[in-house]
Amino acid sequence: MAASQPQVPATSSAAGVSGPGSAGGLGTQQQPQPPTQLVGSAQSGLLQQQQQDFDPVQRYKMLIPQLKESLQTLMKVAAQNLIQNTNIDNGQKSSDGPIQRFDKCLEEFYALCDQLELCLRLAHECLSQSCDSAKHSPTLVPTATKPDAVQPDSLPYPQYLAVIKAQIACAKDIHTALLDCANKVTGKTSAPPTGSGGAL
Repeated sequence: MAASQPQVPATSSAAGVSGPGSAGGLGTQQQPQPPTQLVGSAQSGLLQQQQQDFDPVQRYKMLIPQLKESLQTLMKVAAQNLIQNTNIDNGQKSSDGPIQRFDKCLEEFYALCDQLELCLRLAHECLSQSCDSAKHSPTLVPTATKPDAVQPDSLPYPQYLAVIKAQIACAKDIHTALLDCANKVTGKTSAPPTGSGGAL
């Protein structure tokens, strides 16, 4: 009996220790999170897809293989339709298998050609805009704190001010011309008809 009495508090203390520990372990257990590598790869893939959607050159490169495949399909379908029509004209039995329609393949091919044309036009517009901005916008002005970092195409500060003043004057002239045209249009539309007072 004396040997069995110390075992009871030992088991109870063991149960008391294991109970909160296990409950605390369950309470603090976190849900498994996705690995950071998968998240980074998904974000990079989404970024690359957005760049392909907005960059006409990347879009053009992506459409070229589709155009080649569409052209091959178009030639194949055209040959199949030609063979079938020849067999029908000669009174021979045509193939029982279904044949794709030539007009649908041709329409798909023309749709890809239109997309490629739009990509090329957009790329040409972007290139012309960048060339115009580089031509008409003033270059960097050298700073006095870094005299060694002066670029060969940089303007001196007085010439830079002259260019900025000329651009401001040009913008004001355009704004004034637009206001004059708007006033003339509204004046013609809102002016009362002449000769109405004399008739009364």
